Amino acid sequence: MEDKTKEHLEQLSEIRDMMKESTQFLSLSGMSGVFAGILALVGAALVWTDFFEMVSPGYFDDISARNGLLNWKMVIKVGYLLVVGCGVLAASLLVGFILTAQKAKKHGRKLFDSAAKKLLLNLFIPLFMGGLFCVALVLNGYVGAVAPATLLFYGMALYNAGKYTYRDIRYLGVCEMVLGVIAMLFMGRGLYFWAFGFGVLHIVYGLTMYIKYDRS
Repeated sequence: MEDKTKEHLEQLSEIRDMMKESTQFLSLSGMSGVFAGILALVGAALVWTDFFEMVSPGYFDDISARNGLLNWKMVIKVGYLLVVGCGVLAASLLVGFILTAQKAKKHGRKLFDSAAKKLLLNLFIPLFMGGLFCVALVLNGYVGAVAPATLLFYGMALYNAGKYTYRDIRYLGVCEMVLGVIAMLFMGRGLYFWAFGFGVLHIVYGLTMYIKYDRS
């Protein structure tokens, strides 16, 4: 009787695991978060000087009062920030893809199953809209609000995508959103919050995920 009960419990456990794998993307690599955090800190270091010059009071007012040559200087600085940001994002996505693919192969899972597609859709819709919002901020001269906005929209994206992967990612999303709101209260200090949110929090999250799910 006990053996049959144990067998039934094992079968129920297997069914539960199969259902979970069919609705959640479980190949997300914790180390990808660590590398994304390191890359974010490198990116923050690269834009340190330009960022603080551009968020100084009256910077864009002064630029608009100058000649066309200096307007190009402003365009180049904004372009540099965007290139560094896109470079960090692209490198993070590439590293994340490679590590996640390795984990999926190790556990015999498909990389792009239905859960993965739902995860990406729910992640990138808020990110895309947030990107458009940040472009609008830059075009209107509100560069100091870009860092808080990226944290806020990124946090929304993570929380939204948390339905289709490890629930732990929602905690990171909430932390990013809270950090973004706080950063709005300290305009001109956004780079500190950006580095902490995308750098430090990612590293802490990645290490936690690695210890909890990947190390075994």
